[in-house]
Amino acid sequence: MPIFRWGSALDAFRDLEREVDRWVRGVDIVFENPRFGQPFPSLNLYEIGDEYLITAELPGCAAEDLDLSVANGIVTIRGTRIAPGEIPEEHYRRSERSSGNWERAISVPERIDDDQIRAELTDGLLKLSLPKAPSAMRKQIHIAGGKSATKEIGQQENQDD
Repeated sequence: MPIFRWGSALDAFRDLEREVDRWVRGVDIVFENPRFGQPFPSLNLYEIGDEYLITAELPGCAAEDLDLSVANGIVTIRGTRIAPGEIPEEHYRRSERSSGNWERAISVPERIDDDQIRAELTDGLLKLSLPKAPSAMRKQIHIAGGKSATKEIGQQENQDD
């Protein structure tokens, strides 16, 4: 009778992981990606000249399944990700691609021009262009000064004493 089990020492942990995955699927509670803690979808925010660009990876999402809104400097992206139905759930051994309703909100650092926002979804990549509002764009301020301005300030200080 063998004393040692042949195979990897990590096989027991893989078995445990499969059992926990099976148990979590059976519980009627929504977990926000319990294994990785990263919300869906992954997104980036860029500042390019006079606009912001948000890109989001949305594989398996169609434009009609998305809802985009902006209010008070917060851009909200909502959608539904439909699970592939070609393989029955009892055949899964690992499931890392979440499905169902999701929502992401991201704050934009400055005011944006709500009337000029553009969105495009191509091959699962959402590009959301958010032009900065004219009042939020950086302006160069000319500084008046020189020797005459310094003298005037110095003279006023002496007169006050």
